[in-house]
Amino acid sequence: MLSLAALAALVAVVALAAARNVAWLAVALGGLALGTAGAWWAITEHAPRRLLGCAGLAIGAGLVVVAIVETARGSSALLERLSLAGVLLLVTLLAGSGATAADRRELDRLRGSHTVRPRKPVLLCNPWSGGGKVARFGLPEIAASLGVGVVMLDHGLDLAVLARDAIAGGADCLGMAGGDGSQALVAAICHEHDIPFVCISAGTRNHFAQDLGFDKEDPRKGMAAFTEGVERFIDYGTVGDRLFVNNVSMGVYATIVQQDSYRGAKIQTAREMLPEMLSHQAEPFDLQFTTPDGVEIGDAFVVQVSNNPYVWGVSSDFAQRRAMDSGRLGVFAIDARTGRQAAEVVTRALTGLTRGDPNFHVARRSRCARAAARRSRASTARRSSSTHRSCFGRTHVVCACSCLPT
Repeated sequence: MLSLAALAALVAVVALAAARNVAWLAVALGGLALGTAGAWWAITEHAPRRLLGCAGLAIGAGLVVVAIVETARGSSALLERLSLAGVLLLVTLLAGSGATAADRRELDRLRGSHTVRPRKPVLLCNPWSGGGKVARFGLPEIAASLGVGVVMLDHGLDLAVLARDAIAGGADCLGMAGGDGSQALVAAICHEHDIPFVCISAGTRNHFAQDLGFDKEDPRKGMAAFTEGVERFIDYGTVGDRLFVNNVSMGVYATIVQQDSYRGAKIQTAREMLPEMLSHQAEPFDLQFTTPDGVEIGDAFVVQVSNNPYVWGVSSDFAQRRAMDSGRLGVFAIDARTGRQAAEVVTRALTGLTRGDPNFHVARRSRCARAAARRSRASTARRSSSTHRSCFGRTHVVCACSCLPT
């Protein structure tokens, strides 16, 4: 109750401060909208529109800064309100932590009775992943000290073959120190052989590790799973005959990451391709799908089917998954006929104002989801068509006790 009361007081303080600065709040929101639209032109258009977009981004950012400075200058009590808000936030967190202490102790007790200690674990390592995190954090040395075998990926070697060879050699648990793509591949092989899988967050973004509740910045913490791990069952998705642990994307993002140059030059590749796909002169994507309500949606430039739904509203866990075992697929899509519509949708998404937006689609499916992707290019006179079907299954991972969310 104390935590809820402090949270209510915190909301009241913030609302009061906003109400007394309505004009500058409007300026800040206008600057945010202008900056977002400018950023959209800057990344999706060629010159001179790209230059205008950069100017809009700069002006929008300036308006936001001015609004903040003027609000601080015009409110003599701003520091007091901020201090009060900080105290209330601290009380909210401490009271909430105290209220859940008993549940966390019970969870610790349950963890002790479900620990997994494999007899012959093996850690597969991608030495290039995450800019060399495997060597930088000393993962092979930590594995050796724990009695875990190490298999290092090298040029010319196939990760899937290495994983299968390790299992053929008697491994009863595989870990993967690498990015999300490597995690999905090795997890699929573990599922195929019905052995546990350990996720070590040695990639760049580490979305899978993050949504499991691991420390995605320090892969050393996950190594405890090999000796003091807790077996945990999670969902996985399939598209065709391939298993995925995060999501399957179609449209803009999928087109960019399929380029050979993407791995070595992500920003440059995106910068070169976005104007070709999203400018006012570009031919629109022809992505089509049907919502759970039976409504057919066309002209989408992004369609994503995820293993468990992502959070898309205003939240501290925005673009993350709150559960990995809900038994549901998440479907997310944005459709727009023009670059202006796309910029408006992205702006509303960044400000959390997507509820009721006819161009922003979020759904949850407890069964299979289908999406059709067709893309034609007048310059190549080619037309390709494919239908993707995503379904569910369940597998198990081994987690380090200290890394499980509480």
